[in-house]
Amino acid sequence: MIFNLFLFLCFYLPFQIALNPAVGVDLASLRIFILVLFFIWICNKIKNKEKLTFDVQTMAILLFLFLSFVSLFFAQNYIWGARKLLYLFSIFPLYFVAKDILNNREKVIKTLKILVLSGALVATLGIVQFLCQFFWSHEEILNFYLNFAGPIFWGDNLAQMVAKYPSLFVGISGDNYFRSIATFPNPHSFSMFLGIIFPLPIILFFISKEKFLWAFSFAVIFFANILTFSRGGYVAIASGSAIFLLIFYKRMAWKHRVATFFGMIFFILMFTVPSPISQRFVSSFDSAEGSNIGRLEMWQKSLEIILEKPFFGTGIGNFSLEVDDKINYRNPIYAHNTYLDIAVEEGITTSLVWIFILLITLWNFWIFSQKDMIYSGFFVSLIIFSVHSLVETGLYSPIVLALFLVVINLYPRYEK
Repeated sequence: MIFNLFLFLCFYLPFQIALNPAVGVDLASLRIFILVLFFIWICNKIKNKEKLTFDVQTMAILLFLFLSFVSLFFAQNYIWGARKLLYLFSIFPLYFVAKDILNNREKVIKTLKILVLSGALVATLGIVQFLCQFFWSHEEILNFYLNFAGPIFWGDNLAQMVAKYPSLFVGISGDNYFRSIATFPNPHSFSMFLGIIFPLPIILFFISKEKFLWAFSFAVIFFANILTFSRGGYVAIASGSAIFLLIFYKRMAWKHRVATFFGMIFFILMFTVPSPISQRFVSSFDSAEGSNIGRLEMWQKSLEIILEKPFFGTGIGNFSLEVDDKINYRNPIYAHNTYLDIAVEEGITTSLVWIFILLITLWNFWIFSQKDMIYSGFFVSLIIFSVHSLVETGLYSPIVLALFLVVINLYPRYEK
């Protein structure tokens, strides 16, 4: 039963419904689901008198949470810090459930299929939503999201914030496009979610009989990601693809090499042939571009604070107060870099622990990919997430964080 609930949760990730238990409070139902699943799991462990196991990765996760908790005592606003801490402690229990139940290859493959099907479905929705702007006005689509879809998937308060700080549109060569977001509150978290899933249908294409299903899933996930116009997402999937070719190309069967070769040619053409997509990609490297300037300024501000408060930072949830002490809790101010975001709020040590979690997991995927190529796909997923994290923070998107916690547990603690 626990594994079936876990599979349902994996499918539910991008479609989770927001709750509004009190005025000014949005609560992702995903967080409630995770805590219920964790409670059922822990009760089952106690009933069966099963012991919990702690490896290096798990100890690093626990240390990260502990240091995040300690940083709360250095916060200006304890309530803000406590809310962010409660968020982490409502998502991270999923790590321990996934670590325990993904104990054989069959379960890993089933989880893969559910994640890809869910990702393909929400990607298809994102493509349809993008195409709608050619039949309806931007104002009509925006009103639909802010007044109907947004409150359902994001919550009333977040929907109001999105209305004040719109990142849903992108201007390219004088034309405005409503970016692909599907059920997400912004194109950046949607792109990061799709980026993590991006290599997974390729794995299933190579090892399963349902070739068309997984090829179609890969196509819609790729194109939906492209239509987010997230430059961080573009650079991340380009980096992940390049690293995959450098490391794993020689180990692929010839028929897979041919398919991969033509796929990469198409990939390169998409980002080089003049189009809104290639223009958006090229602008990633323009230091004079407006949003790039804003990111550079925020990185500089973050580094200044880190040098002033290197050990425990501003306290979890309190970085925005260092930038503007008159803003409210719901604001879009963050460092636009996961590693800096952690360091500036929770200290350099906590950020190093996070990086260690990524590195130890990449090492696990690398080791196991020597025996089974499916782990090369998980390796690439984590590379894409890590690269995208240089310009965005997926840690505080419950959907992205939950997906990350599942994926880092897709390595074997079993005999094949």
